[in-house]
Amino acid sequence: MTKTNFSNLNQAPLDVPAAKRALFLRNLKLITKGTGRLFVFAGDQRVEHMNDDFYGVDINLEDCQPEHLFKIAASSRIGVFASQLGYIARFGSSYPNIPYLVKLNSKTNLVKESDQEPYSPAWYDVRDVVNFAKSSGLKIPAVGYTVYVGSGYEAAMLREAAQIVYQAHQAGLVVLLWMYPRGQAVKNKTDAHLISGAVNVGSALGADFVKVNQPSPATPHGLTEIMSAGQRTGVLFAGGEAASYQQVLQSIYSNVHRFGASGAALGRNIHQRSFPEAVALANAVASIVYDGQAPEVARRLLVKH
Repeated sequence: MTKTNFSNLNQAPLDVPAAKRALFLRNLKLITKGTGRLFVFAGDQRVEHMNDDFYGVDINLEDCQPEHLFKIAASSRIGVFASQLGYIARFGSSYPNIPYLVKLNSKTNLVKESDQEPYSPAWYDVRDVVNFAKSSGLKIPAVGYTVYVGSGYEAAMLREAAQIVYQAHQAGLVVLLWMYPRGQAVKNKTDAHLISGAVNVGSALGADFVKVNQPSPATPHGLTEIMSAGQRTGVLFAGGEAASYQQVLQSIYSNVHRFGASGAALGRNIHQRSFPEAVALANAVASIVYDGQAPEVARRLLVKH
């Protein structure tokens, strides 16, 4: 099995204080199932993409209801479910066993980049998440934040991200940064060389994992450059547009076990399906990420049509 670029489950970053290192390592092992690889089920698009990803042609009607995602997360082998704190507060009491990642910032897709440079300040700070975790008793091992590298507002987001990483590590939490090149200065946001630079920035901010878009074209040279940039920082690729079962599983296997990605992050490719289909696909993805199963073996977990 290919060694991931993030595999040290016994040593916390030095900005994690001694009193919180055991907690940090427990949280890391919880969400990676002791492998160093992470499978994120992304639910933050309910803000980011409004209802575009949750209602329409070829989208299962169940997906229009927010609880659909919580049901999937509770019934499958995901590593962590990423959502906003408000949703977690609303549904968490019914799904207390899900490991949650609180997405600290989000913005809608209504304001276009042609009208305004992308900017997404935090809704909450890490202290709010820590207090909520204590009062609710829910499993919240991680927080996340999106940085739009190349935006006219990148300086503000970089500073906020740096503070979030530091404060989260001080509290023993794992951090995932969404590192997306956006804005008028960005000519090709799927360029592998540019994505590698975004990984560099996420690593410099101290992230434990960074989530980036798949480069286009996804050449071996480009993927290798991206993985090299993520040394000691886990790199996850976003799931992207809706695809077939075979395409999803093959892409994840190649990224993880050929090029050394540290897992996968999927949203619409899971939740747009019916509940049984979504759970089956999530478990198939988990078998690739966590167990090293080949796609043809993982497909045996899928619901038969």
